[in-house]
Amino acid sequence: MTVVVLGIDALDPDLVGREKYPNLTLNQFERIETIVSSAGDPSTHELWPTIITGKKPDEHGILLDDGVAWESSLLKTASRVSDYAIPDSLQTRLGAWLLNNTSQDAFRIPATYYEENGLSTVFDEAVAEVIGVPNYVTDPDSEDREHQLRRRMGDLFERDPEAKGGHTSSDVAEFYEMCIEMVMIRIARVRRAVRSQQNQLVFGYTSGLDLIGHVSHDRPEMQRQAYEEIDQFVGELLDDLTDKDVLILVSDHGLQDGLHTEEAMISSTDPDLLANISSVTGVRNVIESSLGHRSHQTGSRWSDNEQEDKTDNQVKSHLEDLGYM
Repeated sequence: MTVVVLGIDALDPDLVGREKYPNLTLNQFERIETIVSSAGDPSTHELWPTIITGKKPDEHGILLDDGVAWESSLLKTASRVSDYAIPDSLQTRLGAWLLNNTSQDAFRIPATYYEENGLSTVFDEAVAEVIGVPNYVTDPDSEDREHQLRRRMGDLFERDPEAKGGHTSSDVAEFYEMCIEMVMIRIARVRRAVRSQQNQLVFGYTSGLDLIGHVSHDRPEMQRQAYEEIDQFVGELLDDLTDKDVLILVSDHGLQDGLHTEEAMISSTDPDLLANISSVTGVRNVIESSLGHRSHQTGSRWSDNEQEDKTDNQVKSHLEDLGYM
């Protein structure tokens, strides 16, 4: 049995509905409160560490700095200098320029940060596969296709603090296709991890829906199409699950008219799990509750039972050859 968590950045409770997107709402979905950052809106940078620890940003210590995630040494240095030398408005523009014009990417804090700072996570007590969760990087030296695409978007997705949605795109149609590819790859990786039968917990994440939302504020049909396609992808993931598995979808915030909203959502194939959740800080408890009251067996997809059947047949054949059967 496997608990499967798929984080869909910016999945908005106002934009889903059971009749329109049954695979996004599953058997039960709930609106949950999110947390607003110092920049004035919910931040991916802060919220996924909150989701996996159950702690608020000021407790886990991974904080947004004036609307820009300053993970790299270059960005951190610029942040320290700009605190003294550059007004706030220009500091935000500097951060946007650095993210647009360097190969650095956000959300790359290593998983070792949590142990080093005495923080427990939902992954600590389970055999877990972690796929792309922001600011929980298990191997800082590797990257998958979603990360490669996000880092190499260039002018297809540029930060612009003065634009609606905070970003612009030189070619929205091409950008949409890139984002959908990102979603497909991450969900495919989740499906592969489920099929391996090696994990008690599979926790994957994709940012494609959020990225599309930021540049489609004047193209609502594009955001609707993204919801339709992702609903289909989640349906394919559901086909991989057994009756004993559970799927949980969770977002860090919503997104409408190009801007983050202050309400997130969670859905599950097990409605009982969502009875008492009201905030993103409660997602960890939901996952651990699901892990706690289910029995787990891990093993190869090429199971021991299959090997035992093969051995039984070999023994039977050998006995027949000897005339005992």
